[in-house]
Amino acid sequence: MEGKRATYSREDFLAVFKDVHRELLEELPRDFEMPSDAVNWVDKLIVDNVPGGKLNRGLTVVHTLEALSPEPLTPAQLKQAAVLGWCIEWLQGFFLVADDLMDKSETRRGEPCWYLKPAPKFEDQKVALVAVNDSFILEGHVFRLLRKHFRSHPNYIDLVDLFHEVSYQTELGQLLDLTSQPSGEKVDLSLFTLDTYLKIVRYKTAFYSFYLPIALGMYLSGHATEELLAQAKAILLPMGEFFQIQDDYLDCYGDPVVIGKIGRDIEEKKCGWLVCQALLRATPEQKQIIQTQYGKEDPESVLKVKALYKELDLENVYKQTEEKSYVELKGQIEAISHAPLKHALHLLLAKIYKRSA
Repeated sequence: MEGKRATYSREDFLAVFKDVHRELLEELPRDFEMPSDAVNWVDKLIVDNVPGGKLNRGLTVVHTLEALSPEPLTPAQLKQAAVLGWCIEWLQGFFLVADDLMDKSETRRGEPCWYLKPAPKFEDQKVALVAVNDSFILEGHVFRLLRKHFRSHPNYIDLVDLFHEVSYQTELGQLLDLTSQPSGEKVDLSLFTLDTYLKIVRYKTAFYSFYLPIALGMYLSGHATEELLAQAKAILLPMGEFFQIQDDYLDCYGDPVVIGKIGRDIEEKKCGWLVCQALLRATPEQKQIIQTQYGKEDPESVLKVKALYKELDLENVYKQTEEKSYVELKGQIEAISHAPLKHALHLLLAKIYKRSA
């Protein structure tokens, strides 16, 4: 594929994190009368939950702007795009702190989840339910950064509106995810359908992880026409679905050391891609195994479900699906006539194809 390579590195991006992190901490005592204990709490909240991931969402904003700009970007333009990228990473931190608490997850990025960590102010206590408010603080930081750095930008209202819209879409996806099964021991297999699954992942993952970073780069570059945004969305939502299918596969088959968390989709009774595929292929006897073992906090039950996945050869089903999705997405991207946008979308697809974490 012809086109410019993305030159902005993770190290460049992390350098901007230090600036915006400092800005947010400095305003707490200055503008909000926060005591040092509160400042220290927010400091640890940010450091533990915002910069530790792969940072692909945030970096994609910068790389999209690079791909869409005919000339090399100035340091000021790069920093502006990076700040916008960090707004996505803060949004991601907000979602993950809340999601881990709701799912009762244990690890995130190779460490205990935030709500399970010692409280910054009281080392003999856990953060626990204070994490609910902490997630709101991280969300608030997104809009503080937007106001501080983009208030005079011609697309400021579009940027704020886009973050509000995507946040709401993601929260609706989380609602679908959390209510896809009745609580308690009962499992209703009729609710595990691919249609339900794809709706969950489109709203919970695809909008904020794929459409948002590309759309932000388009707004910064002046390419955010209604037509181009629609073309991008038509590709990015299926790309987000492809990404979540990978995530579900890695939850079961990935190395926890590599992916940074212990997979719990089976225990949490998730409407995941693997269980939906299993139900499409299972005999009545095999469905009974899912009915009795899926969604239990019991290692033996988890092993029985994984053994059934192996029996149904879901690893191979996944590999075939991955290849088919990749070929289809590549073809859709090639059909776009806008060369810079085409290049930006190819860059994003290359980041996730054959990933192991």
